[in-house]
Formats: sequence, C-alpha cells, structure tokens
Amino acid sequence: MQTIKISNVSIGPASPLAIIAGPCVAESYDLCMTIGTAVRDRCAALGLGYIFKASFDKANRSSIGSFRGMGLQEGLSLIEKVGKTLGVPVTTDIHESDQAAAAGQAIDLLQIPAFLCRQTDLLIAAAATGRAVNVKKGQFLSPQEMTNVVTKLTEGFAAGKHPPRLMLTERGTFFGYNRLVNDFVGVGDMMEMGWPVCFDVTHSTQQPGGQGKSSGGRPEHAPLLAKAAVAVGVQCLFLETHPDPASAMSDAATMLPLPKALSLLGELSQLHKSMRGA
Repeated sequence: MQTIKISNVSIGPASPLAIIAGPCVAESYDLCMTIGTAVRDRCAALGLGYIFKASFDKANRSSIGSFRGMGLQEGLSLIEKVGKTLGVPVTTDIHESDQAAAAGQAIDLLQIPAFLCRQTDLLIAAAATGRAVNVKKGQFLSPQEMTNVVTKLTEGFAAGKHPPRLMLTERGTFFGYNRLVNDFVGVGDMMEMGWPVCFDVTHSTQQPGGQGKSSGGRPEHAPLLAKAAVAVGVQCLFLETHPDPASAMSDAATMLPLPKALSLLGELSQLHKSMRGA
C-alpha cells in the first residue's frame, strides 16, 4: 500500500495513526483555533499525525435556510491562517471544479464530498493542483466502484505532471434502517486498492434528514465505530468536534464534544499500538 505525505503528516501502513479533525464549518477564527490547538496538542502528546479540518462552504445542507459558511475567499484565508499558526496541514471540501485552483493555493489536502465523488471535472481539477486529494465514497456506490475514482485521479495527477497522492474515505457505506450503515468488509475492499483509507467517524453516525430540515445523528456511537475502524487497519480517522455541539452552526447532531474527542484519541492511540504489537 502507498504512503502519502501531507506536509509533516505521513499516512500509510507504517505511519502513525493520522487524525483529521475540526469543526464542521469555519464559524470563526477563534473557534477554529480553540479546537485546533486542543487537538494538535493532544495528537502531539500521543504521537499521532494531525490535519486540521473546517469547511468554508457547506453547499449540501438539508435546508436552503441553513448556515453555509464564510465563502471561498474569506473561508480559505481563515483556514490557511489557522494551519500556519498551528503549524499543521489543513483540509477543506470543494464542491465545484472552479474552486480547486484557489483552494490548492491555500489548502494541503483537498476533500471531495461523498455526493460528488463521481464528478469527473471536479476530480481532475483537484488533482491538477498537485495537492493531495481525499475522496469520500458516495453511499450510492459499492466500494469496488471507487476504482473508477482512483483511475480518474491518477490520470488527473499525471496530466498535471504531479506524483499521485490520494486517499479514500468511508463515511457510511449505504442508507438503511433510517440511518447510515457501515460495512467493514467494504472498507477492506477499498484498502486493497493500494491507497490509504480514512474512516469518517462522526458522519457515519448521521441520520440524513432525520430532523426534517437538518440531519440527525447518534454521536454516542462514534467511539464504537472509531475503534472498529482502527481494529481493521485504517490509516486515518476523520472526526468533527466542537466545544458545544448543540450551538454549532452545522452538523450539531453528530459532532463530538471537544473533551470527549480528546479522551477518545487516547483510547484510539492505545488500540492502534496494540494492533501493531507495540
């Protein structure tokens, strides 16, 4: 399996467990710094890699009236500033191909949302920046169909004369039982494609549209899913956290309270070491 390097974070089979974490949306610089500082310091103490995450725009909200974010320029500037201040790489999601170039100037890891994982122009534009690209698997695709996504990305990197750096993320294999369902055999299938695989812990607890104009969730089961993912050998975990999830402007129903997220990282670090026989 390939190992990819994102600034000072390596993600691969022989690398420390990597953590992608932050608020769902960049609500403010102070909030991002509060979360980012706490997670960075905890990861450093545990020997985990850390990538800060926040969205500049939530284009896929359930309701047209929901808060979307600061927008491209202001949001990217804020996220870039947070990364430089914290000394960590940053990631954000892009929704349109014409956002890729601007994001590629400020962001270390470009994220493709699950609903857009088949959008050829978006994938090619992201790869053309030369930045690492993380694609969340759409719940409407079988894990095996992500091979087509990998092909599009590798061709996009090649066209731009960039070495390929990509990762696939599981965030709920399919819809069922009024929630997202995770299939760890499918996670194994994606790991066999030769690139690092990330597991999205908090979005996997989502109940899409469960609150009418917003998604519901069962975040109390996030630790269970995170431990299962580490046990099957994923190289990276994605989670959203907030000091007060109930007041969060996006994904309030699924984010972990910051103290709980920090405590969970300690458990995951120990499990990861145990799985390696360390």
